[in-house]
Amino acid sequence: MTPAAFAFSRTARWEELPALLAEPGAIPVAGAQSLMPMMALRVAEPARLVALDALPGYRDVRQSPGLLHLGAGVTHATAEDGVGPEPLRGWLARVAGGIAYRPVRNRGTIGGSLALHDPAADWPVALLALRAVAVLRHGTAERRLPLQEFLVGPFTTALAPGEVLAAIEVPRPPEDARFGWCKLAPSAGAFAEASAAMLQIPGAPPRVAVSSPEGARLMPDAPLPDDPHLARLREVALRRATA
Repeated sequence: MTPAAFAFSRTARWEELPALLAEPGAIPVAGAQSLMPMMALRVAEPARLVALDALPGYRDVRQSPGLLHLGAGVTHATAEDGVGPEPLRGWLARVAGGIAYRPVRNRGTIGGSLALHDPAADWPVALLALRAVAVLRHGTAERRLPLQEFLVGPFTTALAPGEVLAAIEVPRPPEDARFGWCKLAPSAGAFAEASAAMLQIPGAPPRVAVSSPEGARLMPDAPLPDDPHLARLREVALRRATA
C-alpha cells in the first residue's frame, strides 16, 4: 500500500517548530522507521510531517564529566558503533545492536523510539534503568523530566502540544557499576514481547526496569508482573548485572 497524501516541512530553527506543529494533523518525524510502515498501511494518516533532522543539536553527542548528552536524532547505528564513556559506551552498543537490522538502525533514532514508546521498543526500558532524563523543547523553552515521568503509558508520553523530545541525558555511572539487559523475542530482529534491564551501583539498591504490553516501568515501584516471562526476564537481567 501507499501512504495517503501529506504535506512536508523542515525547519532549522527551534522557534519555528511550535507553529508548524500547531497545524491540524501535523506530527514531528525523525527517522520514520516506525511511522512510515504505519502510513503505508494507512494506520496513520498525518496531514503534515515536520522533519526535525535539521534542528541545531538534534544529532549531537556531547560528554561532560558526569553526563552523556544524546541528541534525540542520534541513530541506533551511531549508538551501536560506540558513543559515550565507558561503561556506557559498551552498554548502549549492546542494546542498539539488538534492534531489528542494520538498515533499520541506520535510520531509526533513539528519540523517536522514546517519543513513540512502543511497548516492544528497546530504548525505553534500557534508558529507564540507566536513570536517563528527557530534555523536552517547545520553541526556545526547555524542560527536563526523568524518564519514569516522561513515559506515561504504552504509546503515551508527557509531551505537551507543540513540544518535542530534543535530547536524552544519561548520568555517567561509576566504573564499577554493572548493567544487565535481556529481551524475549520470537526471532532475531523481531519486536520484543517483553524486556528487562538493571543497573547495579555498589552500595545502592538495584534499579530494575521492565517492559511489557503496558510499556516500560520501574520495579519494584510497579507491582511484580503476573506474566511469568516478564518475571523471568527480570531475574535474568539481575543475574547478568551481578555476574
